[in-house]
Amino acid sequence: MADLDGLKVAKDYHTDVPFANNRGFFVKGANSLEWGMKKHLAHIFNPNSGNTVMFAFDHGYFMGSTAGLERLDLLLPQLAPYIDVFMGTRGALRDCVPPEITKAIALRTTSGSSMLQADLSHEVIAVDVEDAIRMNADCMAVQTFIGGDGQLSSIDNLSRTINAGFRYSIPTLGVCAVGKDMERTGRYFKLATRIIAEMGVQMVKTYDCEDFEEVVAACPVPIVVAGGKKLPERDALHMAYDVIRKGAHGVDMGRNIFQSAYPVEMAQAIGKVVHEGYTDDQAYEFLQDMISDAAKA
Repeated sequence: MADLDGLKVAKDYHTDVPFANNRGFFVKGANSLEWGMKKHLAHIFNPNSGNTVMFAFDHGYFMGSTAGLERLDLLLPQLAPYIDVFMGTRGALRDCVPPEITKAIALRTTSGSSMLQADLSHEVIAVDVEDAIRMNADCMAVQTFIGGDGQLSSIDNLSRTINAGFRYSIPTLGVCAVGKDMERTGRYFKLATRIIAEMGVQMVKTYDCEDFEEVVAACPVPIVVAGGKKLPERDALHMAYDVIRKGAHGVDMGRNIFQSAYPVEMAQAIGKVVHEGYTDDQAYEFLQDMISDAAKA
């Protein structure tokens, strides 16, 4: 076991100082990557804002049919104009996303658990890199359970995916999974995101928490924040505004879009925050105007 007795608590995050190694390319930590990686990252992150709006609809891979995602074939084309990245499984992407929709693709590549199990942390690599290439995926998403019973196997999945990604210039998205018995503190997320980043991913998906600015500062690649459970629309917009203000480079909204009574309008409002600098109040007013216009149509 590691000797932690003399370990000092990290505190010098310099949250007011921009990331230093960003000369030459706009995505955090990607300056030294080759052209192919940068091309994919420029498809994921908007070159003007530096941010991204992801839409996760991969819930079915362990939850089955989910409220709001019953008919992906109807929902996804409606949302496509207003999001930057579709995050899903190869089955859902191939079956439900028309190929003429040219949004970036975050391909879920790990699987193996279901809601029928108490522990969801044991997964395997379910999609090989050749299929990611065939699907022209812009990144491969790997669920990583830092502190969970399946930590070792999930890190093995992550490292194998990163190695394959470097061979073929496909970025890896490390997804910081949080089990039901795991803490959701700033201390935990500083640990988990840093471990995932140092494995070699090009971006990390995690959750909002206290001291989020320090989580961002300590992570040398872009952080995209998961929307998590369904919130009232005003609260979801506030969360998006707050994390972008604190240094996140995007949000990955699933339930806060597809379980909204107005998913298309909500996707547009989130985009206003992420890409156009709207405050949460401005975005909520925009949302209400869009809803009112839709009711009159």
